Amino acid sequence: MLFRFSLYGFLKNQRYYENFLYLAFLEKGLSYFAIGILIGFREVCTNLFEIPSGAVADLYGRRRAMIFSFCAYIASFAIFAVSKSLFPLFAAMFFYGLGDAFRSGTHKAMIFDWLRLQGRSDEKTKVYGFTRSWSQMGSAVSVLIAGALVFYSGNFVDIFYFSIIPYAMNIVNFFGYPARLDGDRQSEFSLKAVARLLGSALKQSVQFPPLRRLVFEGMGFEGMYKASKDFLQPILKQTAIALPLLLALDESKRTALLVAGVYFVLYFLSAFASRNSHQVSNWRGGDEGAARFMWWIDLALFALLIPALWFNWYPAIIALFVALAILQNFWRPGLISRFNAQSTPEMSATILSIEAQSKSLATIILAPLLGLLVDSIGNFSPVGIVGICIAVAILFAYRGELEERPVSVPT
Repeated sequence: MLFRFSLYGFLKNQRYYENFLYLAFLEKGLSYFAIGILIGFREVCTNLFEIPSGAVADLYGRRRAMIFSFCAYIASFAIFAVSKSLFPLFAAMFFYGLGDAFRSGTHKAMIFDWLRLQGRSDEKTKVYGFTRSWSQMGSAVSVLIAGALVFYSGNFVDIFYFSIIPYAMNIVNFFGYPARLDGDRQSEFSLKAVARLLGSALKQSVQFPPLRRLVFEGMGFEGMYKASKDFLQPILKQTAIALPLLLALDESKRTALLVAGVYFVLYFLSAFASRNSHQVSNWRGGDEGAARFMWWIDLALFALLIPALWFNWYPAIIALFVALAILQNFWRPGLISRFNAQSTPEMSATILSIEAQSKSLATIILAPLLGLLVDSIGNFSPVGIVGICIAVAILFAYRGELEERPVSVPT
């Protein structure tokens, strides 16, 4: 099963459009604020379906939820490919958000359930980090393929069509998952059962202080990273234009080469970080110590970004964005392990969907805000300023250790 879990992550991250998405939007004449609105709309859609999707997956079959998710992704890619104006992009974002909602917490729950059945629950951070590393390796391969497609075609349309192929292959992969990973699903659909499980999970996340703290930490770290990471794309384009190299190539080809090169290194190092995230936990005495240590690193990186972005120090900016990506991949497995430690097997997908929803909520707020600030100021320095504010707030609010104990299921 580790092979199938890793194959899932590798194929999932064959998103050939991902590292050119902002550039494609800018090419269509959109402002950064308009792009932020689109990103925010996608996260609203994810938010609307996130927790109900986890409850449905827990009750009626996680494999079914995953197959539905990837069908929604394929519909999104097709609309992205054929859209000529802003309005269809909202439809594409709707299907993309729907796919994210039914995928996010569900597959993690399947991995943790498999570990529990194998008697290996103490390896959560290590195993999830290993499978996530294959996702990052998939991204590394993906950006090379995407760079080649943009280089030879000179447009951003074909990469959406090509993204459909690995997602269809992943649907085939899901049919090889054992039925027991579906969980104790119900034979008949019941809105009452979904609402009961959903209510229990929401009650725990609001009333149980350790879980509530994790929700806010995830919103701050993951939400800010997700809202800011793609600003690297226009920065790379500006860098490519400024470089006195490959002047014989047109702008799109130079951008494709630089984007492919930088993101390949980023994903390769991110894979290493994800696979070794458990080592940081071991070094810092557990996931809690590792999380606090990484918050300080996060604060330092965003602080360094402010002068680099203000004065357009392109090599430093690129290096800092890569460092943030590496840090996020050290952080993510530990965060998921911390959430799982505060849940129970029967509601694990629901709890992890709450985590994903909280991240989406933060992105809904931060993506348009960052876009508006960048448009208003005329440079990307607000990314560093907002990042510092969030890191300081979290470090100040949560100075004590998190009490680690599983929640009980309300009756």
